[in-house]
Amino acid sequence: MDKAAIYCRLSEEDRNKVCERDDSESIKNQKAMLTQYANEHLWEIYDIYSDDDYTGSDRSRPSFNRLLKDAEEGKFNIVLCKTQSRFTRELEMVEKYIHNLFPLWGIRFVSVVDNADTSVRGNKKSRQINGLINEWYLEDMSENIKAVLTNRRKNGLFIGAFAPYGYKKDPERKGHLIIDPEAAAVVRDIFEMYLSGAGRTAIARYLNERGVLSPAGYKRANGEKYRNNSEIEESKWHDWTIAAILKNEVYIGNLIQNKSHSISYKSKIKKPVPKCEWIRAEGTHEPIIDKEIFKAAQNISAGKFKSAVTDKNVVSVFSGKIFCGKCASALRTSVCNHKRYLRCGGKICDRSSCEGTYVLYDRIYNEVLSQIRKLTCEFSDIGIIKEHTVFPDALETNLKSVEKSLETVRQQIKETRDCIKKLYRDKIKSELTSEMFTELMNEFAADEANQAATLNELESKKNIIENDILNRQDNSEVIKKYLECDRLTYQMVRIFIDKIVVHKDTGRSRKFTLEIFWNF
Repeated sequence: MDKAAIYCRLSEEDRNKVCERDDSESIKNQKAMLTQYANEHLWEIYDIYSDDDYTGSDRSRPSFNRLLKDAEEGKFNIVLCKTQSRFTRELEMVEKYIHNLFPLWGIRFVSVVDNADTSVRGNKKSRQINGLINEWYLEDMSENIKAVLTNRRKNGLFIGAFAPYGYKKDPERKGHLIIDPEAAAVVRDIFEMYLSGAGRTAIARYLNERGVLSPAGYKRANGEKYRNNSEIEESKWHDWTIAAILKNEVYIGNLIQNKSHSISYKSKIKKPVPKCEWIRAEGTHEPIIDKEIFKAAQNISAGKFKSAVTDKNVVSVFSGKIFCGKCASALRTSVCNHKRYLRCGGKICDRSSCEGTYVLYDRIYNEVLSQIRKLTCEFSDIGIIKEHTVFPDALETNLKSVEKSLETVRQQIKETRDCIKKLYRDKIKSELTSEMFTELMNEFAADEANQAATLNELESKKNIIENDILNRQDNSEVIKKYLECDRLTYQMVRIFIDKIVVHKDTGRSRKFTLEIFWNF
């Protein structure tokens, strides 16, 4: 009696499963049909090989590869499928196995629906035509999927397999990111440490010493099937991990996607995309980091606030805010005998231009902190500060940002509806198969639903901000938090101080006076 190996495959995610381990309804139907066909032809069923949620071009299908191994070992002499495309959609694989290796191994290939049978003379051309049609289908489907993904990226939807560290995927809105509080706290600490003068390596060491899980380790610990090329990178923080976080705009609410793509629809190898072709969408989700803080971190990374004669990555909380009272040059941070100093940049660049302010960093730090503390005594009701600090202006900035996002989303909804109209026209002209039309239609419908939800969310946010502007929410508690702080931070200096001028006494005297220009 002939022995038959039944092979079943389904590429689309099936919604009828009770749990992941169950077979989809389509797989069950394929098994039932092929089992009946084998029984009618009096074939003994050796085994049933099933790959659910795999494409016909995926050569890494586990059951598919197990079938090929068993075929080579001669465990059966018939491979039975519903259609040739269930076995493979690649013409190359048709030629390699169905037309070459299977005959050498003494195996007959049979597909029921499209009547492909290697035992029938003259059937080869039919199989080759099927293979060619399936190849075209793969190419067309690849282009259509690319178009859908491009549209989703332009609409500000996240399409990655894993959410960026600090975020998680919104279970209620496909393609939307929401903040993961535990990881977001680490991200904020990283920016705070960096702006306070810590280097990337020092930050990584700090996190490792305290047992904070790296982004990869955190994903694994939370049950995500995340894999990385380096086991070391998975378990530890490194300077490049910190650098990637510090420059990622996802933390200010922006998505930048399409940075790489596959070299072809047959390969998973990626190649980088030119920066001009990256797809940027702003204000797509709630930010973890304030834009001003992010910009300051980029300035530090670019070397704009780094000192010319200092050890690596030493940055002052006064960067860009402190100047020499003699020549008005910016004071730069330097290190000598393990002590930090602030020295005149004009003196460094041109010795004849200035006598050169040169003062211990800690003395300036303590004096400025003392001056800020005095504010709580001088302004008991902090009314003057509240009226003139940057907090009220942030409402207008936020309103402009939301209005811009609203305009973008309305344009995206219009584009999606235009795509749906074009899809119907292509269907009427028979340029799309019913399967492709349904798949693309579902994608566009999901996009439109997400866009509508985003529109409602932004309109609600706009109403809240407009009410806050009218009512001028009390920022007293926020200001008090900074004024009562026991240490200086980069953000605190930017909020309260416009600039600091250091007037040093002439000669060898170490005395100096500070002139602080407040933001109010």
